[in-house]
Amino acid sequence: MRQHTDVSTIRFDATPCTIDKSTILRLPEKASRKLPSRGQVAVKGTINGHRFQTVLEPDGNFGHWLRIDRKLQKAAALSADDTATIAIEFVKDWPEPNVPQDLQGALAAAPQKIQGLWKAITPMARWEWVRWVNATQDPDTRKRRVAVSISKMKSGKRRPCCFNLAACTDPNLSRNGRLIEPA
Repeated sequence: MRQHTDVSTIRFDATPCTIDKSTILRLPEKASRKLPSRGQVAVKGTINGHRFQTVLEPDGNFGHWLRIDRKLQKAAALSADDTATIAIEFVKDWPEPNVPQDLQGALAAAPQKIQGLWKAITPMARWEWVRWVNATQDPDTRKRRVAVSISKMKSGKRRPCCFNLAACTDPNLSRNGRLIEPA
């Protein structure tokens, strides 16, 4: 088995769409198949020539999508019905995730051992914890997930377990682990 060591750029055109209140861009199947994982993948690239770095999300159908926030839309001069020209390459160095306030507070209040573990795990592992906590809108489930995260880390767990890494976990954009099709 040969290791994939060269960095190849994946190029494609795609049209963003709006689901709920989010503008997203679904990667074409051919582009998504070139990525090293069916789960999240850290990438850097350009959209209409504007540089960005992000983590692509799985769509639950063995593909990927990316959220295009207003800042990136403006910088790339992109509207919801425009076709965008994208070039991406996966990167090994993941950006830090945005840790939600409830998890951040629990980590700050946790014993030093847990704080040390959080700092010692990879950014990819931190993305998984954040993703698992964020995968629900139910306040009770979310509170329980934050508590379980701290408990699992206390016992030395470096990653959450028992959830499908290839599922779409954004509760505003998915149904049954699959990215909602735009209306």
